[in-house]
Amino acid sequence: MITNIAHRGASSIAPENTLMAAAKALKTGADIWETDLAVTKDEQLMLFHDDDLIRTTDVQTCFPGQSHNNFTEFTFKEIQKLDAGSWFVKTDPFGQIAQGCLTEKDIKECRTQKVPLLEHALIFTKDNDFCMNLELKILPPGFKNFPVPEKVLAMLRYVNIKNEQIIISSFNHKWLREIKTLNPKLRIQALISESENEYIVPDWNKTEFKTFNIHNIMFTDNILKSLKKNNINFNIWVVNEKQEMQDYIKAGASGIITDFPQRLQELKNHTS
Repeated sequence: MITNIAHRGASSIAPENTLMAAAKALKTGADIWETDLAVTKDEQLMLFHDDDLIRTTDVQTCFPGQSHNNFTEFTFKEIQKLDAGSWFVKTDPFGQIAQGCLTEKDIKECRTQKVPLLEHALIFTKDNDFCMNLELKILPPGFKNFPVPEKVLAMLRYVNIKNEQIIISSFNHKWLREIKTLNPKLRIQALISESENEYIVPDWNKTEFKTFNIHNIMFTDNILKSLKKNNINFNIWVVNEKQEMQDYIKAGASGIITDFPQRLQELKNHTS
């Protein structure tokens, strides 16, 4: 059965990478929620996707004199002052508010969302017997030498979450190797990167990684043949339409990473 992976949480019906998005992912039946690691100026681990805070917070209103808006230039205390949900109500990025898929209570809750600490996201995951795919993102300049694998593993130990509830993914394959060395029991998944508009496809015959997360626009029949030949599992991101979901299920994907875990769950219920 295909694994339902909620991209940044259920990001079609809640502000991405918030605890509300995680809760909605759980409620819709997702097996895993995927989220992104960021690091603040005072080296706090939190959840955030973009390098800068502009798209999904009110940073320009809250800190109007700030010349740069990367998350690494703010302490977590400062970031906690930001509204991380009203943008979702205002822009309705997936059109779900207009379609009546959110209640007035949901909309009100969106406006209360803050950028969460990784610690609190892990506690939510642990307490709800859920599973998190944590993407270790490449950090902005100034934090290139930050010891991401060590800090993340330390937080996992602090929260005392089960290894089975965590998957670590990254475009930085060096970090994944470090994670595997430091905690061989953790599952890791390699993301494939782009360089100068060219996709870097690994040597499928030699790679040590057993699972890859592959962007749907780079997926080809040749890649599928190589994956099957070498018994490599793959998840596809980001897939939001039911027909495409069905196509990738037929192709043998292990999981689908989607902004619409509710749609994938409906599809799974219909085919089960």
